[in-house]
Amino acid sequence: MAGDDPRNPYKSWNTVLYNVYSGGGPRQDPAAGHRRPGYGTRYFQNGLPDLIPDPYYIQASTYIQRVQMYALRCAAEENCLARSAYRPGVTDISYRVLLRFPQRVKNQGTADFLPVKPRHAWEWHSCHQHYHSMDAFSNYDLLDAVSQRRVAEGHKASFCLEDTTCDAGFRRRYACTAHTQGLGPGCYDTYNANIDCQWIDITDVPPGNYILKVTVNPNFLVAESDFTNNVVRCSLTYTGTFVTARNCRITRF
Repeated sequence: MAGDDPRNPYKSWNTVLYNVYSGGGPRQDPAAGHRRPGYGTRYFQNGLPDLIPDPYYIQASTYIQRVQMYALRCAAEENCLARSAYRPGVTDISYRVLLRFPQRVKNQGTADFLPVKPRHAWEWHSCHQHYHSMDAFSNYDLLDAVSQRRVAEGHKASFCLEDTTCDAGFRRRYACTAHTQGLGPGCYDTYNANIDCQWIDITDVPPGNYILKVTVNPNFLVAESDFTNNVVRCSLTYTGTFVTARNCRITRF
């Protein structure tokens, strides 16, 4: 419904979590051209969003976990495992080695970050009981520290694009629902390390030194004011049993 679409700057009031900001006075006719710009208005339609991942959040909580396949059925349905997990001979008691890490992404821009797909095109995933509003919100790659060759990858769809928390002075306006997903200015979308697909499957990766590369809005499908701060790179040392992350930083690519 057009009246329920957060992209429509002239839609009516609603009682969902988004669009709770008051314009600070009586409601104005949008056609009159009196809508006030900037923060504190009803909608964030000025300028562009700007996503930036938090490198320190990733570095603080990266770890290795060994999990049997029976506990990874939902993740397997969403292709979150390495190709070897789908080969003949893999059973429910077979183990996968997962490089787990959290992610926290802030919208530090001046407009809402909204999915490209219209709401009627979002995909319902019954196993995880939520809608996917983007084909890929983040890409996770493991690179060889010397050659920069990709040795493992973990594709992550947009589970629930929402305002998990916000800075002081901002309110959550987007929630994990079938009606609205997005990330407002001043707010963070946070994925803890213990949720499904928040990992790279490194079962087939030998011990060594690697680079963890995390990219948000990887295909540039949503316009941003700055694409040079969408990547985090971390230096990893993997012993075969545990992992150490260090020197996580924002990079251009």
